[in-house]
Amino acid sequence: MSAADLGSGKGHRDENFPVASWLIKPRHRAPILAFYRFARAADDVADHERASPAEKLRLLDEMERTLLGELDSASEAHQLRLVLERHGLSAQHPLLLLEAFRRDVAKLRYADWDELMDYCRYSAMPVGRFVLDVHGEDRSTWPASDALCAALQVINHLQDCGKDFRDLNRVYLPQDMAAEHGARIDMLGDARAPAPLRRLIAALAGRTAELLERSKNFASLVHDRRLALEISMIQTFAEDLDRRLMNRDPLSQRVHHRKIELAPLAFTAFARFLARGRFGTPQTKLTPQT
Repeated sequence: MSAADLGSGKGHRDENFPVASWLIKPRHRAPILAFYRFARAADDVADHERASPAEKLRLLDEMERTLLGELDSASEAHQLRLVLERHGLSAQHPLLLLEAFRRDVAKLRYADWDELMDYCRYSAMPVGRFVLDVHGEDRSTWPASDALCAALQVINHLQDCGKDFRDLNRVYLPQDMAAEHGARIDMLGDARAPAPLRRLIAALAGRTAELLERSKNFASLVHDRRLALEISMIQTFAEDLDRRLMNRDPLSQRVHHRKIELAPLAFTAFARFLARGRFGTPQTKLTPQT
């Protein structure tokens, strides 16, 4: 069995947020898409409903060894390795990402918010950092990127909380917050979220809003103007989804954006981009984190 045998068929256009959209300069799209295909293949392995945990971990190890040049057998990892070599990029970020997928195989519950944020250090933050490295941006942009990427990850968890529980018995909602709001894990299997679960989801959306507040000036820190505009779009989409999660039930109501809903949000993002004078010099940067 190979990672390709467990593929979901999902592509970058199926994601909730833009991946290497037309806003990105053409020369940067190839490495970003190679990274995406690698991440998608690893995610499909970790989320497969029938493969055993041992088989999943074997395939993830094969992807890591291929990325490190010890094997050539995992196709997406091999293609990414070639792209990294061609562009002089480190394998640091995709290697961290593999740790997140290993956790997805072995870890089904999260004790508290800090534990969830530690997961995001591997599952989400390396994605933004890789895109910034591809563009040659300064590492002082990383804290704002980390906050936005963690917010996107939590939003995805909240949107898919019922499906993750039903299909994989995996729950990202922190257990201490669930207890605080009187929510039980089995409520995720209901057709509609009971009031305690709704309160928990709204509270987590509130914590996510704090992350989005920390990332709101991210676009202003980035030198590449096309990347900055894409970041502005993603920030705006994320803020809207997070507001929906404060008021909607992801078990019984649609949270994801329809295509027709994206146009006014894109206009808002562009107006915000212009209002902040983004065509001028980037603002003072934040202190870097590692």
